[in-house]
Amino acid sequence: MALTGPRGNVAPMLAQEYRKMAGVEDHMWYYRALHRHILRSLRTRFQPGANVLDALDAGCGTGGLLRCLKEAEPAWRLAGLDFSELACELARERTGLDIAQGSITAMPFADASFNAIVSCDVVCQVNDVNVALREFHRCLRPSGIVVLTMPAYQWMYSYHDREVANLRRYSRGEVDLLLSKAGFAVRDGTYWNMFPFPLAVIRRKIFPPKTPESDVRLFPAPVEAAFNGLMSLEHGWLRAGFRMPFGNSVLTVAQKL
Repeated sequence: MALTGPRGNVAPMLAQEYRKMAGVEDHMWYYRALHRHILRSLRTRFQPGANVLDALDAGCGTGGLLRCLKEAEPAWRLAGLDFSELACELARERTGLDIAQGSITAMPFADASFNAIVSCDVVCQVNDVNVALREFHRCLRPSGIVVLTMPAYQWMYSYHDREVANLRRYSRGEVDLLLSKAGFAVRDGTYWNMFPFPLAVIRRKIFPPKTPESDVRLFPAPVEAAFNGLMSLEHGWLRAGFRMPFGNSVLTVAQKL
């Protein structure tokens, strides 16, 4: 998840959410699972040693995903983009990579700059999703891929989305349609974050906190361990080629036509 800023057709952000993210994204169960899913999706299509991967994290936040990818695949050429000056500074400090400041609706890159673009819970923060996806298409090389995650189900919109500047949530079918309209062919897609989903419904829709704040935080060690165990089961299930029928998030891989 990364937050975007008010210019360039993007939603407002809260600086404290970036600071919270920087403090937890290397350890919180959600980010650990997210990073594993992204790494698996990229490795499936860019085998280590066989392909040169130029990848952009579009909406990289404070750089947690980039740092994970850099450690896992040192040969990959990685770059980041975020609207927030604070996020860019933190990402540069934490990764040592090239991090550009800008909007996903007007990316400061030449056509066909990358063969993979990753964007995690960021497209849901812009007013015109189609513009952002067309920018991804423009900046990808022929047959390049986009790996996209989105928060699932508009009926699940809650205090958490407001705090992290999400404008909307999406079903898997809605994501597929948006990508198709932008010139992509969907190659893989699934819900994930399925096992904790009932707890998210209870927390966000039935018993929301009296003082709303995002759910971006570390939980007590036993809770983190339990969620990590559930995420390991999900990861194994998806790695085996199966899909999940529902969940709190959508993961989609699409290829530029």
